[in-house]
Amino acid sequence: MIRLPAPRTHTVRSADGAELHTEVYGPEGAPAVVLAHGWTCSLAFWAEQIRALAADHRVIAYDQRGHGRSPVPAAGGYSTTALADDLEAVLAATLGPGERAVIAGHSMGGMTIMAAAGRPGFVQHAAAVLLCSTGPSRLTAEATVVPLGPGGLRTRLTGVVLGSKAPLGPVTVLSKKVLKYATMGPGSAPDRVDVCARIVHACPRPSRYGWSQVLAGLDLEAGVRDLRVPAAVLVGTADRLTPPVHSRALAEALPHCTGLTELAGMGHMTPVEAPEAVTAQIRELTLTYLGARPTTSKEARA
Repeated sequence: MIRLPAPRTHTVRSADGAELHTEVYGPEGAPAVVLAHGWTCSLAFWAEQIRALAADHRVIAYDQRGHGRSPVPAAGGYSTTALADDLEAVLAATLGPGERAVIAGHSMGGMTIMAAAGRPGFVQHAAAVLLCSTGPSRLTAEATVVPLGPGGLRTRLTGVVLGSKAPLGPVTVLSKKVLKYATMGPGSAPDRVDVCARIVHACPRPSRYGWSQVLAGLDLEAGVRDLRVPAAVLVGTADRLTPPVHSRALAEALPHCTGLTELAGMGHMTPVEAPEAVTAQIRELTLTYLGARPTTSKEARA
């Protein structure tokens, strides 16, 4: 795993009392970036982006409820409303009044952005967003994890696979092969697969199952229409969980899409599989909408 500098840690309390482990990196007063990770992941998923951006940005990353160091929620604590509440709480706790940030969301993190799109706290703080390897609806119907043609049978089997309550167990050679097939591109390097496997296998089983049920019935199409800030969309062409059909539809439906990037051969885990490309997208948004500029090597040594 990538070694990062010691963060400034916060425990943010959401609307229903859920506690969210939050970490802040980089200089105070620098342009702000907020990172929301996906299903079964944690803020460690963004390690490459945190390392690259923290020199000249204030990078705020949090563990979604039930992931990482954020406790598993009580029964009823899984919903798109909860996702939106949590993001609003993190923004309120880590940004000053009226301070704006670029918000990047991967997979369920992108869905979090869509869920929060019309919220006052989101509107106050969001300067622009990156929707990375995500979709607003029909997730099980469009997923290609099960190697069958589109139709009811594939959708049902996908729901069974992704909604399984079975424990993932330890990280093994076999489990890494399965995870790579389902979530990563065929050319993914072994060390990248290992990073993803260790993060995913650490997700508590109740949280993995609870969020799978939310994702199975997801419908955030209204949130897409409400997302009126500039939005960049990025996806891997080999994504089996949220295939490019979702990103292409998002690019068409978003009120202010700044562009669609399709990364050839990359799977669902784009921030880990293609860290430079994802970081570059975030930097472009901060430069354009926050006026941020990269720190030069001379400035970094001063």
